[in-house]
Amino acid sequence: MKIAISGKGGVGKTTLAALLIKYFRDQGKKVLAVDADPDANLALALGVPDPGTIVPLSEMKEMVAERTDSQPGKMGGFFKMNPKVDDIPEKYSRQIDGIKLIVMGGVKKGGSGCICPESVLLRTLVTHMVLLRDEVVVMDMEAGIEHLGRATAKGVDKLIVVVEPGRRSIETAMHVKKLAEDLGLHKVAVVGNKIRGAADQEFLRKQLPALPILGFIPFNDKIIEADLGGRPPYEAIPELLEVAKAIAGQLRES
Repeated sequence: MKIAISGKGGVGKTTLAALLIKYFRDQGKKVLAVDADPDANLALALGVPDPGTIVPLSEMKEMVAERTDSQPGKMGGFFKMNPKVDDIPEKYSRQIDGIKLIVMGGVKKGGSGCICPESVLLRTLVTHMVLLRDEVVVMDMEAGIEHLGRATAKGVDKLIVVVEPGRRSIETAMHVKKLAEDLGLHKVAVVGNKIRGAADQEFLRKQLPALPILGFIPFNDKIIEADLGGRPPYEAIPELLEVAKAIAGQLRES
């Protein structure tokens, strides 16, 4: 199963990603966790020791240059558009409790439509992970889905948009849905987060009638405390794994 998770910053994409990764691993699955959001911290949410020591792939200048036949730190020039990436998940991942974690990092664009060795490497890697890896892949994405190309999108089993009860979150969800449809990805669903009760659930159902809702994560101050303390959310609130189980069940059925 290949899952991409998107949504407005701060809605809880990383919390959901960590819950699903933990659930699938507990089911005995091989899991590749991908932090594709420069502002996210999936390593922290998975309890990786010393997450600050992880160097994102986009910042490995020598590796990027070697794979793309480019000059480190230089803009322009010729470089490979199909770099070798199949060994990267094993060679450059951080492993914890049988989970392989890849931190992709961000790409500083020199202008609109900029194509650089870093972006080519990351997009090629995402294509490889989605289309060719024989394991569960969970990607914590940016609010957009820029790492997904048209061919890659067809290999995604589900794009989950995390939303909270709020207008800006709803607008972001609709924007992501439009971006996905432009790529031919119609397998889009929603998970509600920071849900205070039945009224919040009903609000999301009314605002997003065209998107299936896989489940709801209740609001809990302990999730915030776990994040501040560098602990996985499922350690602070073990019952969240039951929520992850229910969402995973809906994923299989939808």
